[in-house]
Amino acid sequence: MCGELMQKFENEFTYRRFVEAGKEDEFDKLFDEAVERASKEVLGKRFPMYIGGKEVYANEELVEYSPIDKRLIGRFQKGKREHAQQAIDAALAAFSEWKEKDYKERVAIFRKAADIFAREKFNVAAILSIENGKTRYESVGEVDEAIDFLRYYALEMEKNKGYIRRVKLPGSSAKVHAGFQGAPGREEQVTIAMKPYGVFGVIAPFNFPISISVGMSTGALITGNTVVFKPSSTDNMSMLTGLKIYEIFKEAGVPDGVFNYITGPGSEVGDEIVMSKKVSGIVFTGSRATGMSMIAKNYSNGLQKVFIVEMGGKNPAIVSKYADLDEAATGIASAAFGFDGQKCSACSRVYVHESVKEAFISKLVEKMRSFKIGNPLEKDVYMGPLISEKAHQRFIEAVEEAKKNGTIIYGGNDVKLPLNGYYVEPTLVEISHENRLFHEELFLPFLVITTYKKLDDAIRMANDVEYGLTAGFYSKKKSEIKEFIDKIEAG
Repeated sequence: MCGELMQKFENEFTYRRFVEAGKEDEFDKLFDEAVERASKEVLGKRFPMYIGGKEVYANEELVEYSPIDKRLIGRFQKGKREHAQQAIDAALAAFSEWKEKDYKERVAIFRKAADIFAREKFNVAAILSIENGKTRYESVGEVDEAIDFLRYYALEMEKNKGYIRRVKLPGSSAKVHAGFQGAPGREEQVTIAMKPYGVFGVIAPFNFPISISVGMSTGALITGNTVVFKPSSTDNMSMLTGLKIYEIFKEAGVPDGVFNYITGPGSEVGDEIVMSKKVSGIVFTGSRATGMSMIAKNYSNGLQKVFIVEMGGKNPAIVSKYADLDEAATGIASAAFGFDGQKCSACSRVYVHESVKEAFISKLVEKMRSFKIGNPLEKDVYMGPLISEKAHQRFIEAVEEAKKNGTIIYGGNDVKLPLNGYYVEPTLVEISHENRLFHEELFLPFLVITTYKKLDDAIRMANDVEYGLTAGFYSKKKSEIKEFIDKIEAG
């Protein structure tokens, strides 16, 4: 079994497998049944934190509602600094035994976690959709990604055979001066010993609360570290999906104290985790402002710990006059408006060659008109609600800026539905490259576009941001593709 797994890694691709088997109706049935189960059996309860394997309650609560219709998700604990300290202490106490556990045992635990996620796939996906407004296709795909993370990290740990890697350096009979550093000589056996750091704080985002949380946590845990895990707990909440991760890890055999689940404001709980001298590393996904602030605060206070951060981006796509415009419109529409653009990897600005501008915009708008906006729990809905009132306010402000200084080509309006959520149209705006809408990450279904004459100019504008996370290029001309790859600053 182990040898087979090491030979090949396969992605889950659940929806694709159902489609290829001609069983889309079964896919929908399984998801709909899971939504009904979640609504009846899971939602609306009071949920604890878990520290050292024990239920912990705070004096205050955080009440979470679904962005779809404001139904009650649950009542969670508003943890404070002392709860974060307790979780850190529990993780530190569990570290010594966990790091000494044979790597094969840890691999087996996380393979079992992957199997449990696979078994519970539709149940977890249904909770995810209700909690953050993703469609069934996005939510099942996210659970698939979590399973992929678990199995991939298990495979990598097996390849490495734990912490120790031995490498042979070949010898040489060449004659060199004896004092020459690095002179070839007899064959050498080099041992590379990797060691766990200790306690990691994992601070997760709302937009991929299963896959990114599982990926960040598993990377730390499977290599022998322990974790204090804080899901998104204020404004954009994802505390129930975070709890599901805890429950599945617990069922898979993760010992008490190795993985601790704590909820509460970032200003207290998150800050305590980041600033604690007992925490050896931080894994964070979220906004650039928050990420840079926690790093600066840490080092300015004389603390030295590992930071693994994935922050935002203002991601461009360039459409050449040699592009397949249908392909470009389809790809950009998907990248810009999937999950309402609430992804750090979403496309949010387009540079199109002036000679194909009108034709491309026509095809892009046609795609945008086809998107069904509504309750994401329903079949065939493409765009659900924005995550929060704050997100909706950003949308209103961006639209006002576009009206004042640009042209709204499509969208810009709220969508009136018999649901108590914030639903908006996918929006396309033509505006100057110098405008803030071309440079500030909005995390909205809001796409800005302008034209270019020379590819070099388009690449220069595409690179004109603080950080390039992703970038796309549509062209059938090989020399252009090479120039883009050579010059783009993204990735």
